Amino acid sequence: MKTVILTTLALIAFAANSVLCRLALGGGTIDAASFTVIRLIAGIIVLFIIAAFAAPLIAATPSKSESIQSRGSWQAGAMLFLYAVTFSFAYISLDTGTGALILFGSVQITMILWSLITGTRLQRLEWAGVVVAFAGFVYLVMPGVSAPSLTGFLLMTSAGIAWGIYTLKGRGSASPLMDTTFNFVRTIPFLLILLLLTFQQAELSMQGAVLASLSGGLASGVGYTIWYSALRGLSSTQAAVVQLSVPIIAAMGGVVIVSEPITARLLLSTCLILGGIVLVIYSRYQPQRA
Repeated sequence: MKTVILTTLALIAFAANSVLCRLALGGGTIDAASFTVIRLIAGIIVLFIIAAFAAPLIAATPSKSESIQSRGSWQAGAMLFLYAVTFSFAYISLDTGTGALILFGSVQITMILWSLITGTRLQRLEWAGVVVAFAGFVYLVMPGVSAPSLTGFLLMTSAGIAWGIYTLKGRGSASPLMDTTFNFVRTIPFLLILLLLTFQQAELSMQGAVLASLSGGLASGVGYTIWYSALRGLSSTQAAVVQLSVPIIAAMGGVVIVSEPITARLLLSTCLILGGIVLVIYSRYQPQRA
């Protein structure tokens, strides 16, 4: 139940992040480089504030006395930056549906391939669940899919691969909060290089800065910490498949918040994606039951 709750909260944060990025970059309120810089800096600030309050509590817990020493890794920090910057620049030349299809397709392929390479064999139910969930995802985004530009395709594919690797790096996290905090901190050298290369082309507004801050501080900083916590109870395949529900959550948010209509396509896609996720999760318990 803990894993279910944490995963649900993380996926809601991912959906919120997607909406905030779309509002900022799609609305032309800020340029991609400035959005990336503000997003990650806001994440660093919020995470340090949370870590400052949480550190004494972690240190006071005997079973977790060593977890406060977790400091993430440079590999994870590099993947976090690569995901953030390529994601931002990709949406300049991609529409929402095409971008989502390329991003989550790349995440799926990266994480499932890693499972196969490391010797984890997927059962038939898992394969069936992956196929069903991905079919539902494709059906959902298909109306918004158009032929992508080569640049946009390569950038979003890079974002998906980077996010898949970043997720895999978090599966063994001893302290999700500390690891996420220092992963964000390790993006600073990359952000400085990005600033040097792009500051003359910076275009931002107050609205764009606020959206980037919300994306970084809450949806990314807090959301990614929760995601690292959830990964303790998920296999690589499960972690890959459940992320396909992010567009569904974003669409449901549109239904609740701005009264968008519930369409037959949304309902069928939801059933397919959730059904595929259930198959993947259920298959994990088949060997024990057998």
